[in-house]
Amino acid sequence: MAGDATQAARRWAALCHASALLMFATAPAGIVVGGNLIGPLIVWLLKGADYALVEDQGKESVNFQIVMTAVGIVLLLIPLIGAVLRWVWVLADLAFIFVASVKAYNGQAYRYPIPLRLIR
Repeated sequence: MAGDATQAARRWAALCHASALLMFATAPAGIVVGGNLIGPLIVWLLKGADYALVEDQGKESVNFQIVMTAVGIVLLLIPLIGAVLRWVWVLADLAFIFVASVKAYNGQAYRYPIPLRLIR
């Protein structure tokens, strides 16, 4: 699947991951309303049926961003420690989004380091 991905498939797959950066366009409410989830979901739904790599990476990105949204909501509920951990959470999400985007653009299927796969 990943080895024979076309340039268009690789671009769309990378966009599945990179579109999670919409959370910064909708901040500070973006985490609560799922700004990091909307972009990957839209790209996956629009192009997943056209390209196998986009189908795979779209599911992967949406799964990860669901988990990150849930963690973000929990961190909002913890007053003091949550404020500090929130920065760690944002930086980790940024790092994973960047790595996943680059790997997908190179035609490689990326797996986020989470055991939870809600969408299969």
